[in-house]
Amino acid sequence: MDYEQVIAKIYEEVKPFWGQGKVADYIPALAEVNPRQYGIAVQTLKGDTYQVGDAGTRFSIQSISKVFTLAMVTRHLGDEIWKSVGREPSGNPFNSLVQLEHEQGIPRNPFINAGALVVTDRLISLYDRPKDAILEFVRGICGNDDIYYDKHIAQSEREHADRNLALAYFMKSFGNIKNDVETLVDVYCHQCAIAMNCIDLARAFLFLTDRGLNPYQQEQILTVSQAKRLGALMLTCGFYDESGDFAFRAGMPGKSGVGGGVVAYIPGNLSIAVWSPELNQHGNSLIGMETLERFTTDINNSIF
Repeated sequence: MDYEQVIAKIYEEVKPFWGQGKVADYIPALAEVNPRQYGIAVQTLKGDTYQVGDAGTRFSIQSISKVFTLAMVTRHLGDEIWKSVGREPSGNPFNSLVQLEHEQGIPRNPFINAGALVVTDRLISLYDRPKDAILEFVRGICGNDDIYYDKHIAQSEREHADRNLALAYFMKSFGNIKNDVETLVDVYCHQCAIAMNCIDLARAFLFLTDRGLNPYQQEQILTVSQAKRLGALMLTCGFYDESGDFAFRAGMPGKSGVGGGVVAYIPGNLSIAVWSPELNQHGNSLIGMETLERFTTDINNSIF
């Protein structure tokens, strides 16, 4: 399969979608991003990399980071984490408080903000220097030591974290947050502000593509079963209240972020990352979602 030709074709087909979405503006620093950017990177398990457009431009990965922190916690706690967070699609926006009241402070899944806060809370309990640990993990799985937090984004997120603080304090009232809430939200804002490009992100998902094995360090990060279950969660919950539609259209497990990044993979084959900052009504990259649907259609391959 000539992936380079496939993504070059899609790139030209989808560029006219510029202007149909809207850059995230509830975090002021994200609103500063030039909306007319678009990159695609494909990474195969054989070691081949294909890229087009702005695939080398760094951006804040935002909620894509939730996959990495969940992997870090799962490898230590195993199924213990599922006592504190559910595994069902929420059907609500990523920052909703609605379900927490009815469900006694147990978030519906680890990819909505409430669930991700619980996961990061457990990570803080596991690591003395959690922010350093997150960076070290991400650098290891993408084979690039030049990965850092975007301090401007992190500060902007922290200054506008009222909703996340409310979620964390509310869950703490149910006993589901163990650590200091201010510390928790600071770590969470930093993990969301990790700056990566499409090439780094596609490579960072190879350990899931290879069923838990990090090809860069030849380390089994997750068991085969854990990797399978993380993929299942991404398929059903990775795109907020658009997850079902993405599974229907693209047929891959993946994760999005309000920075405009989307990453997905086909187990045993490849991972693909797309970045375009304009979001659709669900908070997912409009061009990214369109790109991934066309990609699996054009290569005639998905998980189904």
